[in-house]
Amino acid sequence: MDQQQNIDFVLRTVEERDIRFVRLWFVDVLGRLKSLAISPEDLEVAFEEGIGFDGSSIEGFTTPEEADMLAFPDPSTFQVLPWRPANDGVARIFCDVCTPDRKPFEGDPRACLRRMFRRAEERGYIMNVGTELEFYYFPDERTPEPLDDVGYFDLLPSDSARDIRRNTVLTLEKMSVPVEYTFHSSGPSQHGISLRHAEALSMSDAIMTAKHIIRLEAYEAGIHASFMPKPIAGKPSSAMFLHESLFDREGNNVFYDADDPVYHLSPTAKSFMAGILMHAGEISAITNPTVNSYKRLNTGKSSSPTPTHATWGLRNRAAMIRIPIYKPGKQLSTRIELRSPDPMANPYLVCAVTLAAGLDGIERGLRLPAETELTDAGLSDRELRELGCAPLPRNLQEALDLFENSPLMRDALGEHIHGFFLRKKRAEWEKYTSIVTEWEVQQYLASS
Repeated sequence: MDQQQNIDFVLRTVEERDIRFVRLWFVDVLGRLKSLAISPEDLEVAFEEGIGFDGSSIEGFTTPEEADMLAFPDPSTFQVLPWRPANDGVARIFCDVCTPDRKPFEGDPRACLRRMFRRAEERGYIMNVGTELEFYYFPDERTPEPLDDVGYFDLLPSDSARDIRRNTVLTLEKMSVPVEYTFHSSGPSQHGISLRHAEALSMSDAIMTAKHIIRLEAYEAGIHASFMPKPIAGKPSSAMFLHESLFDREGNNVFYDADDPVYHLSPTAKSFMAGILMHAGEISAITNPTVNSYKRLNTGKSSSPTPTHATWGLRNRAAMIRIPIYKPGKQLSTRIELRSPDPMANPYLVCAVTLAAGLDGIERGLRLPAETELTDAGLSDRELRELGCAPLPRNLQEALDLFENSPLMRDALGEHIHGFFLRKKRAEWEKYTSIVTEWEVQQYLASS
């Protein structure tokens, strides 16, 4: 459908389905979902003129002197909310945020990704993304205690959340978010959900929708769903694995190459990977945006395989980029799996910066470093460096230093998002380093 056909469909559906409220969703720089509701009578005007709101009330958007913002609904994202009543129903629609003169707002993550998406299109590429989200269920938002002691893929009566996962999948499917599978993950009370691939912007919308519904279904069950990367010391961490590939305008997967008998990857795919690996440190502030993110990346492989260096491998789940095994006849499924991002990252920005890094690798014809295998897991930092594998940042401050000095990140994100994100996260790091932890008290109080 074209834009006007989408709008006509939405307006007709609102009338036929007795929709009384339309929630306009948008996302701030930190990846937090925001919403305002309008009546169906205002929806047609919203499509034409936008809905005004105070941008200064959204952290990272604008100052009070430049507060006026417009939310323009994207009709292709319209969905009726299945958990609301059938009568006097409620629908949601994602919005693009614009300035009063109708120009895309530089602080809108959707606009940021759309800008990078268009750059890729100009070069003949369309990025598709699939994802696997991990999360924990806890008794409440203050108590990180597991609700079961079930392991990876286990089918046991003690899997306390199987009905919640079922309800989550059913709700997501009613929202047109296709779920590939859901499962109990490796940690106690840890779970995972895999979403089928879509173009990058649609997948980012789907991730935001999935996180909201996962939390909502948990809340309805009287528990809390947490996307914290490392909520329990010594237990598996949670990731947001991204399966990325590039297609051309004819629908061909440009990552596939039949002449590569081992990896089935084209030179384009290998340069794309090399670009991500080269810029791995610079993008880490976006893919791993919290202090806690680096508790996940620095726990080694004892509790769960996590990347510590800019490495890649065919079967190595501790690598930053893993190559899923090629299935004969499945050329369209050829892809890379980016394993470093965590579920607290803003998916729009993650897709934007990884696409920027990958395109840079293609344009410069970068070559991949040597593959690291599972047998290489015991290599020292020096040995990995000699293989061309740089270490990932060890903490948020290190990541921010690389991020601040990266022309690629400034260009991909724009000055507004780059500057706000840097200021916000610097303040977060300074606050963290000023707090006296329980470990410090136990370690030093008696011996001082």
